[in-house]
Amino acid sequence: MPSDLQADPFRFLGHDGEAARIIREYDWASTPLGPAEDWPPCLRTSTALLLQSPVPIVMLWGEQGVMIYNDAYSVFAGGRHPELLGSKVREGWPEVADFNDNVMKVGLAGGTLGYRDQELTLHRTGQPEQVWMDLDYFPVLDEEGKPAGVFAIVVETTERVVAERRNKEEFQRLHNLFEQAPTFMAMLGGVDHRFEMVNPEYQKLVGNRELLGRTVEEALPELSDQGFLALLQSVFETGRAIRKTAEPIQLNRSEGAALEERFVDFVYQPIRNESGTITNIFVQGSDVTERVVAENRQRLLINELNHRVKNTLASIQSVVSQTLRGAHSKEDASKAITDRILALSRAHNVLTEENWDSADLRSMVDSAIDPFRIKDRIRIQGPELRVGPHAAMSIALALHELGTNALKYGALSASEGTVAVEWTLEDSGEFNLVWEEKGGPPVETTDRSGFGSRLILQALPRELGGTTSLEFRSAGVMFTLTSDIDSISDRPAADGV
Repeated sequence: MPSDLQADPFRFLGHDGEAARIIREYDWASTPLGPAEDWPPCLRTSTALLLQSPVPIVMLWGEQGVMIYNDAYSVFAGGRHPELLGSKVREGWPEVADFNDNVMKVGLAGGTLGYRDQELTLHRTGQPEQVWMDLDYFPVLDEEGKPAGVFAIVVETTERVVAERRNKEEFQRLHNLFEQAPTFMAMLGGVDHRFEMVNPEYQKLVGNRELLGRTVEEALPELSDQGFLALLQSVFETGRAIRKTAEPIQLNRSEGAALEERFVDFVYQPIRNESGTITNIFVQGSDVTERVVAENRQRLLINELNHRVKNTLASIQSVVSQTLRGAHSKEDASKAITDRILALSRAHNVLTEENWDSADLRSMVDSAIDPFRIKDRIRIQGPELRVGPHAAMSIALALHELGTNALKYGALSASEGTVAVEWTLEDSGEFNLVWEEKGGPPVETTDRSGFGSRLILQALPRELGGTTSLEFRSAGVMFTLTSDIDSISDRPAADGV
């Protein structure tokens, strides 16, 4: 009677999976292993063992590495299965023949090999593909304890490696965006708000200090009593984001320096893990100090403009009222009013070009007497000097009145008449301005006091804190203004002329 082995040479497999079925049906007599009934006990036992494993295992038997593998390895083999079964490993995987040649040499010599995330190029579907695997190789011993083959445990890690690389690339991309962001950013971890990431703009905001790995309280101790730590704690406990606009913050931006006030727009955003637990707080915002200072300056300028508009309107009202009071006719009044308002307008233009901070006295004088220039008959001389807005307006209006009078009755009404406008500034701070006419018709004095006389003899010295004189000399009119540098530089504007 035939033996059990002869009746079923694969009875030792003890498994009925697909790989076991293919092994049963395979013509092993055509391979170096020979028919199954002639296999040594160690080969049968090893084959049975690998078939039971849920992880991919392939056995490389003999010098040529004849391949026997399990169901899990058949999945890994892809389009190469089932032709790989019974083939020689160097021929079955020709694209990695050198790699497997080394495996066989080491394993049959009794050595072991281990690789983690080993990258190889395989042709499992007829096309080259990059794969990554965890590989462990160790010898299969025969009955005499000598290596007869090599066991290979093959776990493909391609999906994990690709995902990790994709995540790493995404993280790097986000990190680059984080680094290059025009706003300040920081990531705070844990309930103690420890710096995990900061970008250059955040570092710029707080100064050159060590931040990473330190808590906010440790790294920025000046914030302790400014309410920011309480805001962070509120976000961590409630999970509600907090936004602030133009929030003042006091920072020690350089060692040994006093606290510096900045203004920031910012948001504290809670970050949750997969279970919904808050683990981090993302800080993002902008240093808007310059914007706030522009807005404050603009607000001041608007207030100043409102003040100046009121004063200008008051001046125009005074000009109109007093001109009408002394006018001989409507036509005279209309022309006088127009000329005087134009004088104010020219002074305004000079001050506007200087942002109403101050005005160059030479520019203001040139503007005031421009309507009266006749060839080279008006000479202007004086040192470079800047005067305040109100002084500039008052002097311009006074020069307009003097020029108008000179053109009608004085030196500029005659063909040879001249006018000299000169100012000086003494070391003591005394300021003197002189208007001197020569070569005009004989000067006639009068008791009648018009708007021009009242302006230069009464209003001007009162507004500039100085004295004025008007002399009707035989050579021509001479006007003198004496004040001090402080009064003409920054004297508050009056409410009228």
